[in-house]
Amino acid sequence: MINIGILAVQGAFIEHHYILERLGVKTFEIRQLKDLKKGMDGLILPGGESTTMGKLLHDLELFKPLQDLIQEGLPVLGTCAGMILLAKKLTNDSHIHFQTMDIEVERNAYGRQLGSFFTNALFGDTEIPMTFIRAPYISKVGSNVEILSIVNDRIVAAKEGNQLATAFHPELTDSTYIHEYFLSIIKAR
Repeated sequence: MINIGILAVQGAFIEHHYILERLGVKTFEIRQLKDLKKGMDGLILPGGESTTMGKLLHDLELFKPLQDLIQEGLPVLGTCAGMILLAKKLTNDSHIHFQTMDIEVERNAYGRQLGSFFTNALFGDTEIPMTFIRAPYISKVGSNVEILSIVNDRIVAAKEGNQLATAFHPELTDSTYIHEYFLSIIKAR
C-alpha cells in the first residue's frame, strides 16, 4: 500500500490527508525528524507560509533529510508554499529553500488575501477546479520542466521528474484529480 508523508509543521496539511483518505491512500504527518523513519512513497509539501515553513524545517532538522530524499527521487507534490520550497529561484525573495526544481517563482504574485480567487482551468487536457490563495506563479522554467497549466498567461503547475508543483490548492476543492496525478507519478517510479 502506498504511504505518503505530509509535512505538518505549518499550513494546510490536513486537507491533503482527507483527499488521500478518500482515495484509499495511507498518510502520516511529518512533524519531527523521527517521523521520517516511517518510510514513505511520496511527500506532500502543503500550502501555508513558506518563510515560516523553511525556518521550521531547519529548526526541526528536517530540511537536509527531506532535501536529500527529493534529490534521490522521492516523488513530491508542492502546493502553493510547497512550490516555493521546491523552487531553485524566487524573483522577489532571497529566502530560497530546497532548490530541487528548476523553476523561478514569484511569491504572493496575485497580491494579498483579497487577490485570492477560484477558477476552472486546464491541467494538461483536463479542466479542473483551482483555488488560489495569495498564490505564487512560475515565471521561468528550466529545459526539463513540463508546463502543465497556465491561467491568465501565468504558469501555475509544472512537473520535473519526480516533482510536481502547483500554485493553487487542489486540496481545497472536491476534485481528486491532482492527487491522482501525483499517485501516478509514485506508481511510475
